[in-house]
Amino acid sequence: MALLVDLFGYLSLLLHALTAGAQSVVLGAVLFLVLLARPLGWQLGTAGRAVQRDTARIAAWAAVAVIVCEGAATALQGAVLTGTLGLEPAQLADAGFVTAAALKIGAMLLLALLLASGWAPGVLLLALGGTALAGATLTTHAAARLDNRGLLLGLAALHQFGAAVWVGGIVSFIAALARTSGSGGWDVIGARFSRLSMLGVLAILLSGGGMCVLYVTGPDRDWPAFYGSAYGVMVLAKIALFALLLLLGLGNFLTVRRLRQRPRTPALRLRRFAEAEIGIGFSIFFAAASLTSAPPAVDLIEDRVSLTEIVARNRPEWPRMTSPEHDALYLSTVQAKLGATAPAGARPAAAFVPGSGAIAPRNAADIAWSEYNHHWAGLFVTLIGILALLARAGLRVARHWPLLFLGLGGFLLLRADPEVWPLGQIGVWESLRDVEVLQHRFFALLTILFGLFEWRVRALGWGRSRAALIFPLIFPLASALGGTALLTHTHAIANIKDQLLIELSHTPLALLGIAGGWSRWLELRLDRPDARIAGWIWPVCFILSGLVLLAYREA
Repeated sequence: MALLVDLFGYLSLLLHALTAGAQSVVLGAVLFLVLLARPLGWQLGTAGRAVQRDTARIAAWAAVAVIVCEGAATALQGAVLTGTLGLEPAQLADAGFVTAAALKIGAMLLLALLLASGWAPGVLLLALGGTALAGATLTTHAAARLDNRGLLLGLAALHQFGAAVWVGGIVSFIAALARTSGSGGWDVIGARFSRLSMLGVLAILLSGGGMCVLYVTGPDRDWPAFYGSAYGVMVLAKIALFALLLLLGLGNFLTVRRLRQRPRTPALRLRRFAEAEIGIGFSIFFAAASLTSAPPAVDLIEDRVSLTEIVARNRPEWPRMTSPEHDALYLSTVQAKLGATAPAGARPAAAFVPGSGAIAPRNAADIAWSEYNHHWAGLFVTLIGILALLARAGLRVARHWPLLFLGLGGFLLLRADPEVWPLGQIGVWESLRDVEVLQHRFFALLTILFGLFEWRVRALGWGRSRAALIFPLIFPLASALGGTALLTHTHAIANIKDQLLIELSHTPLALLGIAGGWSRWLELRLDRPDARIAGWIWPVCFILSGLVLLAYREA
């Protein structure tokens, strides 16, 4: 149970993000079906029925995903409550989160059955979608507020509705474009979806602005709450990702206008930008899920980080290129003392037990160790970005830059968690009970994976073979996935201010990783000259990420 409690926060965050993403796809597909695919079916010719069928399938399968994720999240929360409070499962039946989950699961089940049966009246679909939206709204921060509860519930519902119309509907939009590529229906679908997207953007702007006031700044316009609290920082991350979505949406809006004026205009950009919008949109769902694990900024008056503290922590200093001795780390010194005092022949007690829920204290050597790791990682990433730019400029030998990812991944596996084998006494499998170690291992293996595939594409010419369909896309997807995962990355540090100051440096890294990954995706998927423009963007993102890591400090 201790392990489950320790992992609960991270697992519930992941399940919440997956549920929100799948729910957005369901509601977006339902709206796309009722407001676009069916009314415009007669204009799409033979492709009209295929578009409706594909949209219904997308909604049905996404509804199944919601049922699975919501059921798992509810079971996880129930297990933790019964295990820690000694409650009986029957006592949870009237709990608010159980009622909300039952409402959402029931609506999604009926939606899936109706869509699978082929008999799905639009009014009934919209009603069930609204019911699911109501259930989702009852699990937000708004449901627990005592002040402005009704207003906040309305804003939360409007926010989710806007995300569904825009981000969730893009999945159905791409499927519809694929069906109509040869029938000349691109401009018809693009024009209608463009107007629907504007409605979604307006809903997000209105609701997001209202929630910023009520959750972050308060009526007194406390602007420092944006950078002084974990909640405010994650809201800023959402705003930055939303701005990226707006840029891509603007590109698609202009493309739709050109399509209507000149039907022979290539519409490839429309599909590729929409693909990137889906990826960035789902990153926003992970950022939103992180907000559920932090108290609203208006409630956190103490332990905020001041601008002076941020400036002091980030003032320029020369990177730490030398490492402290492993024996000087806190856990190493404690383990040595336990070994010295253990009875002869007996195994000494462990200084740290992964998954116990305890946060290990740190000393100056631990801080220096972490800064050394970040600074060397920053050197690797900066060199990767520079060599990638040189390769783009035509320097042939620089095409081997992906090999640096192998060195970076190996470095992270060795150094990121000094208490774990091979440097420490904790075994690899045992260490994975700790969320932070698990995240570090995931990042390291992800780094090695896309470094290997990207090098084989560039150095062995796989980009000109069938492997071009798979392996080049590993790099952008892995980079974007790593950036998204970094939004949920936490450090086991007891001091709230120190933890937030670290998050303030990791959040820009996450945003740069997401932007770099999807710009690389666009480079691979777009035609010239758009692909060339995207090809210059992602190396710059890597260089900036490297510079952020080189400036990283924990004291």
